[in-house]
Amino acid sequence: MTSDLRRQLILGAAKRCFARHGYAGTTTKSVAAAAAISEALLFKHFPSKAALYAEILTEQCEADPDFELLLGQEPSTATLVRMMAGMVRHFLSIADGPNDEEEQRLRLMASSHLDDGEFARLLYVKIDDLIGAKFVNSLESAVAAGDALQSAAAPRDLFWFAHHTVLMAALTRLPSIPCLAYGTAESLERQLSQFILRGIGLTDAAIACYLDHELSQPPARPATAESA
Repeated sequence: MTSDLRRQLILGAAKRCFARHGYAGTTTKSVAAAAAISEALLFKHFPSKAALYAEILTEQCEADPDFELLLGQEPSTATLVRMMAGMVRHFLSIADGPNDEEEQRLRLMASSHLDDGEFARLLYVKIDDLIGAKFVNSLESAVAAGDALQSAAAPRDLFWFAHHTVLMAALTRLPSIPCLAYGTAESLERQLSQFILRGIGLTDAAIACYLDHELSQPPARPATAESA
């Protein structure tokens, strides 16, 4: 069996284990057993359980048709706004929706920062590989079009500032009684999108031009996790 086929076999087994037992209940030993290989062989492909899970999440993002459509669009102000507004909508919907799996992922991301940080570091690398270049190119396009001001901060830093802002806002909404009363979900989505877009340098005219259209679109379909 080739290395690529073995890797896919391990990922398939890991998806079944995570779907059945969750992140906490899955071990590299149980994944190896499900794949009918030794744990030592598993470690040749994936150094840890966190690395396995981060790879699965990346595959799910890549398989999402809305995400694929976004990545296929030309860098532009419209693409930049769609990217940021979509990120806000995705994170805020976790607390409001019935998707327990997404909520557990958000909790895992938060707890990783307070633990050894391994899962968070891996996921940040995966996110940057997936969308970092598209963000940078779209921001450069917005600046060239006069829709955004050049920032002293590195473009990728601006992306992470935006990501961390909406991540923290989403965490405040996870408890059954939210930590902060931000108002309605629709109001928060708009205000947070505006805050982030201004923070990365977009002009008020550009925000007014593109954001209303984007927020009027139906929610994107979430990536579907493969079940057992």
